[in-house]
Amino acid sequence: MNRVCFPSRSAHARQLKVIRPSIALKARYIPAQGLPCTVPRHEALVHGNALGRRRKGVSALKGRDIAHVIKNVLYPALSGLIGSVFRYPGRCPGLVYVGLSGHGPIRQLLKLTRMCSARRRVILGLVCLMGALSAVAKQPNVLFIAVDDLNHWVEPLGRNPQAKTPNIQRLADMGVTFVNAQCAVPACDPSRGAIMSGRRPWVSGLYMNKTGKWEDFQKPGEGLSAQFLKAGYYVAGTGKIYHRMNYHSEEWTEYLDPNVCSLNGPGVQKNDGYTNDKTHPDLKDEDLLDWHSVDYIIERIERDDDKPFFLGCGLYKPHLPFVVPRKYYEPFPLESIKRPPTQAGDLDDLPPAARKFLSSKEHAKMLINHQWERAIQSYLASILYTDTNIGRLLDALEKSPKKDNTIIVLWTDHGWSLGEKNRWRKFALWEEPARTPYIWVVPGVTTPGTKSKKPVDLMSLYPTLCSLAGLERPKHVSGHDITPLLKDPNAEWKYPAITTYGRGNHAIRTETHRYIRYANGDEELYHNAKDPYEWTNLATNPEYDTLKAKLAAWLPKEEVAEPEKRGKSKKKTGEKKKK
Repeated sequence: MNRVCFPSRSAHARQLKVIRPSIALKARYIPAQGLPCTVPRHEALVHGNALGRRRKGVSALKGRDIAHVIKNVLYPALSGLIGSVFRYPGRCPGLVYVGLSGHGPIRQLLKLTRMCSARRRVILGLVCLMGALSAVAKQPNVLFIAVDDLNHWVEPLGRNPQAKTPNIQRLADMGVTFVNAQCAVPACDPSRGAIMSGRRPWVSGLYMNKTGKWEDFQKPGEGLSAQFLKAGYYVAGTGKIYHRMNYHSEEWTEYLDPNVCSLNGPGVQKNDGYTNDKTHPDLKDEDLLDWHSVDYIIERIERDDDKPFFLGCGLYKPHLPFVVPRKYYEPFPLESIKRPPTQAGDLDDLPPAARKFLSSKEHAKMLINHQWERAIQSYLASILYTDTNIGRLLDALEKSPKKDNTIIVLWTDHGWSLGEKNRWRKFALWEEPARTPYIWVVPGVTTPGTKSKKPVDLMSLYPTLCSLAGLERPKHVSGHDITPLLKDPNAEWKYPAITTYGRGNHAIRTETHRYIRYANGDEELYHNAKDPYEWTNLATNPEYDTLKAKLAAWLPKEEVAEPEKRGKSKKKTGEKKKK
């Protein structure tokens, strides 16, 4: 029980209950004949008149955690103050024990006493202040789930009906799914670097994997997790949040050593399950790092700690190699696998700049080796493995008393092509490599099972989490806060999603169209609402010149130069040789 000393006119113990929105306050008055030795000094024993003039104790708060002060000092002090004013308009020495319970409408507050309007205004002001302090004191937890190379082959997005992702669907049923979410960059290092630093590629200069390491473009203390650490959160991470599983140690309370086990499983090679038709029948769940990453986060969800948490879980699969335990292949018999839709002549209307992003040799190899269906089967199995791990996280949170105050956000760094436009992998600005799953669950904000068609990109992660947690948004952070869309998925939204790959190469995505402009001026335009696989390039049709000009207005006006040489960064904590 928190204790705060206040004046009391009576020498007798009295009970009082004050009701305000969302919380009821109980105050017990005990004669003030010296302060009990059991009261810690940092709880700021306050003396003075009924409006809280203090004499001592505040200096002891210096250096204390702000959230602790609010919870254990300011909130109970104001609670007791209101109680004393209600019951005793004058001065009255005493010790107030403050407890919290129940809830009720604010109009009951003013029914408890016959006070002048001025005093009522004072009380209302204090109540509002208490409500604000209560909100700050109870900061939301964050479960931050990052998945590598997962495209839109998930049940909530419906791109591929063969996909089985019951737990991702379960998550979608809990909150808002953005069905038109786009990555910042269709490559691991620059995508994650942009999301976690809050800087778009044309601001940082981190355009491609070959440009340099993200550490060379982001100073310690600038990252998303650092803002939560500064705010007093317990911040733990594991797996692939940043590329190569590196991290600035200054931005995390702790991070799982990636060497706890093999990343992909013993004996698994890079192209197994992809261009190599090699199986690993003895592979087990726990042979992969992802399983241990989830164990690590579950242990921290179960921590008995009042401190708010930010838990970053980076899941590596379905990144290559496409190899997981064989039980995950069983729902996808090879004979049932279907290739994604393609169209003859799809590439005929591509401009020269776009053709540089095709992977024709790799696609030809898939055809010659009859590996297309096998690669798709392995990719679907890898997705199911990751979906199982996501389900384990949701199960742990469901059992936790913290579930009702925990934000969940699921995102992937970019999409993946599996034969569309006769190409594979990411590294391009079309729908397959650019579109990503993006799901938010925010207690008290999101409506379960809703979807938003508004175009958003993953640069929204940093500013939105800062907004929801009440943290100050650093000045260097770009991107748009999508809180209005979390509240109302159909709210007015004037921004397109922007994806960048290489200096001068950008895609502008709206609800209906994708416009691509390359550094040399080449263009593509697709009507995605009518042409979801982007088979017909409309850019050369004069009827669309006005639309192209409108979309081109969103292109960056200035872009920093790409570094001449690949960056050489010092080894960070967490940059360890993978087994």
